[in-house]
Amino acid sequence: MIRVAVLLVIQLVLVACAIHQRVDPVPRMAAREICIVNNPDVREGFLEAYQRALVAKGFETKVLDKLATPRDCPVTSTYTANWRWDLALYMAFADIRVYADGKKVGQAVYDSLSGSGNLGKFINAENKIKELVDQLFPAPVGG
Repeated sequence: MIRVAVLLVIQLVLVACAIHQRVDPVPRMAAREICIVNNPDVREGFLEAYQRALVAKGFETKVLDKLATPRDCPVTSTYTANWRWDLALYMAFADIRVYADGKKVGQAVYDSLSGSGNLGKFINAENKIKELVDQLFPAPVGG
């Protein structure tokens, strides 16, 4: 009985240290340009890494003012991300959303906020952003 209880506690601890990633891919699009709504509250470098990942997928990017809405461009994207300190600074959360004609068509979320004891949270943010973009846009650019 004690053995089962110990195993349950270990399992709960491991689950509590989970890192989650969910991607709802964008369907194939004819659009080649994605307008990114600037989020000045996100650490410097995220926007540039996101743009580089999109360009590597064959997209052109245009940055819109933070007050822009998803309707200001046929295909827009918003993002948010935050960093935490735990022995080192690391990207703890990222959420990228894509809209076509104002309707959400895709989303990628990386969440290590519950991963306090998981060393897998110490990722290279630019590589993670590229991975999210690759999964968010699996189809080739263009119609």
